[in-house]
Amino acid sequence: MHYAGPILSVLVILLVARLLLQKHNTHAVLLFSGIGMLLAAHWLGLEGMQLRQSTGNTYFDLFAALKEAFSKTNAGVGLMIMAIGGFVAYMDHIGASDVLVYWAMKPLKLFRKQPHIAASLVIPIGQVLFVAIPSAAGLALLLMASLYPILTRLGLSKLSAVAVITASTVFGIGPACATTASAIQIMKMDTILYFLEYQIPMVWPLTLCLMLSYYLVNRYYDRKQPAEEKPAEESEKKPSAPCVYAVLPILPIALLLVFSELSTWIAPPIVLDTSTVMFLSFFVALLFEGLRHRNFRDLGNAFNVFWTGMADIFKSVVTLIIAAEIFAQGLILLGFIDGLLELTQQIGLGKGLVGMMLTTMIFLASMLMGSGNAAFFAFGPLVPGLAGSIGMATTTLMLPMQLAASMGRAVSPVAGVLIATAQIAGLNSIDIVKRNLIPMVTTLILLFLLHFI
Repeated sequence: MHYAGPILSVLVILLVARLLLQKHNTHAVLLFSGIGMLLAAHWLGLEGMQLRQSTGNTYFDLFAALKEAFSKTNAGVGLMIMAIGGFVAYMDHIGASDVLVYWAMKPLKLFRKQPHIAASLVIPIGQVLFVAIPSAAGLALLLMASLYPILTRLGLSKLSAVAVITASTVFGIGPACATTASAIQIMKMDTILYFLEYQIPMVWPLTLCLMLSYYLVNRYYDRKQPAEEKPAEESEKKPSAPCVYAVLPILPIALLLVFSELSTWIAPPIVLDTSTVMFLSFFVALLFEGLRHRNFRDLGNAFNVFWTGMADIFKSVVTLIIAAEIFAQGLILLGFIDGLLELTQQIGLGKGLVGMMLTTMIFLASMLMGSGNAAFFAFGPLVPGLAGSIGMATTTLMLPMQLAASMGRAVSPVAGVLIATAQIAGLNSIDIVKRNLIPMVTTLILLFLLHFI
C-alpha cells in the first residue's frame, strides 16, 4: 500500500481542524484543502477523480469536479434544503410559526419548570419521523420550523434546542434509509427482517441513552450559561394570524408520513419526496393567505419571500455542503479510508476489539466527511471480507458500523444537518458539535457494550 497518501491526509485533517477552530472561513478551508488533496493524489500517482465526463486534463478536472458537485447537490439534497429554507421563511413571514408556538405552548406550559424533559422527548419522536423521512438535513429543518420555536419559548437555550433536533437524526434505520438499502444489498438480507430483528432491538436502548445524556448535558450547560444569553420569555399575546395557520408548519411532516412507502392505506402507494412536499405546502399556504385577505393579486411578494429564503440557504448551506464533498473526495483518493482498514488488519486484535475499532473508524470517517452515507458507502462493501477474516458474522459487524456512520454525522461541523440548523438558529456548527459530543460518545460506548462485550 502507498502510505504517503494516508499520512498526508492525516496531516491535512489536523491542519483543517486547527483552521476551523481558529474560525477561518469554513467554505474556503474545506474547498482549498479538498482541492489540495485531489492534486496530491494525482502527484502521488494514486487513483484519479471519478467524473461523469473528464476534460482530459487533470488540472481542468478539478473544476469539472466542482461543477459536478454543484450539479449533483443542487439537483438532490441542495434543492431539498433550499425548498425547506424558502418554506420556513414564508412561514415566518405570514406568522404561521407564531401561531403554532402560541397554541402548542398551552399544553406544554407543564414543562416550563422542566424544559429539558420536553427537549429529550424530541429525540424518540424525531427518530420515528426519521424512519419515514430519511433525510437528516430535511427532517431537522422541518423540526426547526415546527418544534424549535416551541422549545425556545419553553425556556431552552438555542443550542440545547438545536442539539436535540440534530440528535433525532442520528440513527439511520428503516426501509427508506440509504445506508440500510446498501447494507441489505451487501448482506443479501430482507429489508423488513433487518429492520425489525436487528435495527430496532439495538436502537431503542441507544435512544434511551441519548435522551438521558442530552437531559444531563443540556441542563448542565444551560445552567452555566450567563443569564443575559438565555432566551427571554416572550409575550403571551395572541398572534394576528388565524388559528388554523398552526397546521401549516407541520403540514409537510404530515404529508411525508401519509404519502410514503410505509403507508398501506393507498394502493398503489403515492410517494412524495421532501422537495415536492415543500412546494406543495407552499402553495397550500398561498391559498390560505389568499382566502384570508380576499385578494390573490398581492401574492407576488410571497414568491419573493420564498425565493429569498431559498437563496439564503444556498449561499450559506448548500455551498458549504459542496465544499465538504470536495474535501471528502480528497480524503478518499489519498487513501485515508484504505489506510484505516489496513491499520486495523495489521494490529491483530481479538474480533470484539477489531469490531469496536472498525466501528470507531467509520464514526470518525463520518465525522470528517460530514456524511454518514459517504462513510458507510466507502466502508460497507468491505464488511463481508473483514468479518470473514476475523471470524465474525457479517450482520454482527455491519449493524454497529451502519449506526456509527450516522452517529458520526452529528458531531461533524461540515455535516449538512448541522450547517443548516446552525444557520437558522444563528449559531456556529462547532458549538453544536461540542454539545453533541458527550452524548454521542456515551451512546457509542453503550453500543460497544451491548454488541461486542
